[in-house]
Amino acid sequence: MSHGAGVGGEQVEGRQAVRELLAAGARQVREVWITQGLDPSPELDDIERLAHRRRARIVAVSTGRMEAAARTDNPQGVLARAKPLEAFDLDDLCAADRGRAAFLVVLDGVTDPHNVGAVLRSAECAGVTGVVLPRHRAAHVTPTVAKVAAGAIEHLAFALVPGVPNALARLDELGVVSVGLDEDAERSLYDLDLDLDVRGPLALVLGAEHRGLAALTRRRCTTLAAIPHHGKLPSLNVAAAASVACFELARRRGT
Repeated sequence: MSHGAGVGGEQVEGRQAVRELLAAGARQVREVWITQGLDPSPELDDIERLAHRRRARIVAVSTGRMEAAARTDNPQGVLARAKPLEAFDLDDLCAADRGRAAFLVVLDGVTDPHNVGAVLRSAECAGVTGVVLPRHRAAHVTPTVAKVAAGAIEHLAFALVPGVPNALARLDELGVVSVGLDEDAERSLYDLDLDLDVRGPLALVLGAEHRGLAALTRRRCTTLAAIPHHGKLPSLNVAAAASVACFELARRRGT
C-alpha cells in the first residue's frame, strides 16, 4: 500500500532519466520541457514520441528558461515534471514479488545526492526491489538523484522510515536478513553464505559518507561484512561499495 508524498522525484532532468520516466509509464507526467535549437538526435525523437504517447505536454523553452528551472548542473536540454514518487509501507517492501524474495537497500543517512543516485542505479541493475530511506537527515529523490540514477527510480519501490534502527528491528521481525556494510567488520562479504541464507528476504545496509553506519544501526544488523581491500586507500566511497555489494549479493542469490 502506497501513501503520501515525501520521497521526491517530481522534477526529472537529463535525457536518459526523462526517457525512462516516460517509457516506464508508472506515474503521470504533466509536461516535458525541451530547449529550443538542440541538435536533432534519436534520443530526443524518442522522448517526444513517448511524451505524446503518455499525453504529456511538450513545451519548447529558451536556454535561459531551462537554466533557471533546472536543479542539476547539466539537464541536457530536457526536463520533465511528474507526479511525485509515492512512499510504500516498509512491510509491503518485504513482500515477495512474483515469487522473488525481497532484496532491499537501506541507506543510513547518505546525504550526497550524487552518491544516492549512483547507489540507486547500481541497486536496480543488480535486481534490488526496494529502498529504505530515513525521513530526516538524508537525501531523498532530488533532481540530481534522479539524473544520476538514470531512470532507476522508476523501477524501485521506496519506503520512508522515522529511523533506520527501528526499521531494522521490524525487518528482523519479518524474517529479513540485514547485512551492514562496515569496513571494520571481521567477516568478508564473500563469506556471507557460510551460515546465512542470503537467498531469502535480504537487506543491504549502507552507512553515511565519512562516518559509516551509526552505532545503533550497526547493532541492529543481522551481521556485518566488509569488502576486502588490497590497495593503499582505506575504503571505497559508499556508491562504489554499494555497487560491489549489490552485485555480489545478487550473484549469491542467483538473481
